[in-house]
Amino acid sequence: MANEFLQLQDLTKRFADHVAVADLSIAVPRGQVLALLGPSGSGKTTTLRLLAGFERPDAGAIHVDGTDVTSLTPAQRRFGMVFQHYALFPHLTVAENVAFGLAGRDGQSRRDRVAEMLKLVDLTGFQERKVTELSGGQQQRVAVARALAPEPQILLLDEPLSNLDPGLRERTRRELRTALTKIGITTVLVTHEQEEAFALGDQVAVLRDGRLEQVGTPIELYEHPRTLFVATFVGRASRLTGMLGSGGRARLDAGADWVVETAGQLAPGAPVTVVVRPEALQFADAGLPGTVVERRYTGSRALFVVALRQGMVEVEAPVRAADVGDAVHVVAERAHAFRRGKE
Repeated sequence: MANEFLQLQDLTKRFADHVAVADLSIAVPRGQVLALLGPSGSGKTTTLRLLAGFERPDAGAIHVDGTDVTSLTPAQRRFGMVFQHYALFPHLTVAENVAFGLAGRDGQSRRDRVAEMLKLVDLTGFQERKVTELSGGQQQRVAVARALAPEPQILLLDEPLSNLDPGLRERTRRELRTALTKIGITTVLVTHEQEEAFALGDQVAVLRDGRLEQVGTPIELYEHPRTLFVATFVGRASRLTGMLGSGGRARLDAGADWVVETAGQLAPGAPVTVVVRPEALQFADAGLPGTVVERRYTGSRALFVVALRQGMVEVEAPVRAADVGDAVHVVAERAHAFRRGKE
């Protein structure tokens, strides 16, 4: 517990009759990036506002390095914030934007700190540019530099890449990850994009309806989801129904048993929802029978949509593995089983 620099303990926030955040507890080690991931209305933005001090929780506490900051104002918390729209001042230069939070320093100290921050985000030489002359990715880095200039304890990022086009978003994501790694500051970011959460987060917390579904590394969430929601929200996945057998297998059809990882205590004979990733499915000589109804090219491989008696599945396989209309059999290398009806 000693390395848990930021701790959210049983945070709850209500707006009238709506519970936006419910009993949320997460711990973030010093220097790590936590990504809050979830659909609209999951509570991730409210959680960020609670951290920033813009909202007060109805219950629970926030601790930073062992100190309770729950009742402190935003200014007293010394958190840096990068807003979704960056909130840069268009009439000011890059240097003036970065220096905005350094009013208490003398001129030379302020100039030195601005230069240090711009070097950190690879914008040395841009001091006299107007922010309106910068690309979206460069503006994002100016916003990060401005947030870091007053030496905050924690950096908060609200959908930091949502305003960028896909190509620029990918490049800026790499640049941001490089900067955060170099800085080593404890960071919490909000996103609804799984790829962004996985690329930036050391830990990813999946929220749903204000509650924490699961928190862990990207690999843990993808390969070992604890709930049906996480299994289907994170990555591509197909859902089928079956019956849990013995020996960690699920019966989907006569003669078709798949090895599954189960979530929670499930007894043999329990009806289950089986979730399987496209890359875990294969075409074989025997298995669940079906028909290829669609083939989507993804490069050297393709995503095949196969109609089974139990429903549709997506199979990732070599482009020439099958054609539309082919009768095929599908087997799974691995899958996940959850109690049927438990969403």
